[in-house]
Amino acid sequence: MKWMNLNLAKSNLLLLLFVLFVFQTNAQREKNRGLLWEISGNGLQQPSYLYGTIHMICKEDFMLSESVKQKFSSSKQVYLELDMDDPQLQAKMMQQLQLPANESLKNKLGEGNYNQLDSFLKKEMNMSLAVFNRFKPMMLMSMIAQRLLSCTEMESYEMNFVKMAGEQKKDLLGLERVEDQLAVFDAIPDSLEIGSMMGMINNFEVPKKEFNRMVALYLSQDLESLHQLMAESPEMMDSQELLLDSRNRNWIPVMESAMKSNSTFFAVGAGHLSGGQGVLELLRKNGYSVTA
Repeated sequence: MKWMNLNLAKSNLLLLLFVLFVFQTNAQREKNRGLLWEISGNGLQQPSYLYGTIHMICKEDFMLSESVKQKFSSSKQVYLELDMDDPQLQAKMMQQLQLPANESLKNKLGEGNYNQLDSFLKKEMNMSLAVFNRFKPMMLMSMIAQRLLSCTEMESYEMNFVKMAGEQKKDLLGLERVEDQLAVFDAIPDSLEIGSMMGMINNFEVPKKEFNRMVALYLSQDLESLHQLMAESPEMMDSQELLLDSRNRNWIPVMESAMKSNSTFFAVGAGHLSGGQGVLELLRKNGYSVTA
């Protein structure tokens, strides 16, 4: 895939992050309202910060407050879900997204689903499904999910943070490897992913409205309602443990190690913050003070 440069690889990876956000408990709502959080206590010599993102958003809805910029600047290092400036990102991603040599997307979909998806892509994106025949269903899901946005100009918090880290010469690291993140979808049966895709395109206005509601909750910084909406969404595919909870638990030791060495700015999808297995609650259970 020599045609695919690193910027396009990062763009496609953001779309996959976007899918994880779209397809994603009981604390009081006031406890988890806000996008920017300070982490302190439990022996930390300096505070660190945690910011909840939405991986893709219309440019007119994008917001980055002066407070966020200031806390970013005051931190010594930056952690995103993935190390977005990894020079091996393209190769790793393409390796993980391709099907084994003896498999094809057409065979996985079946003739009826294939023809229906092909017609949808040609109508919505002026593309043929044949382009994706060597890729796993998750690659196609990411392209379809992009169409949920009601705009042509999109913005990315992650890419803004990558740019800011470069300008400020900060180390940029990842809470998990790209192999780990993409393996989330490998653990979900193809039948569930395909069923979710077909459900989306059969009544595409419904997921569009649901995503608009997610954006509204994100902009109001209502993490509890956002988490609840995700948990109840059929696109979660009964896989909350894989998509959110287990990843949250895996991130905590990485965060603790980073915070002990330097003041750190973390930025992850806002859907990961709230709930009984959310990052905020897990940090509190480990003895940290986490305040908006």
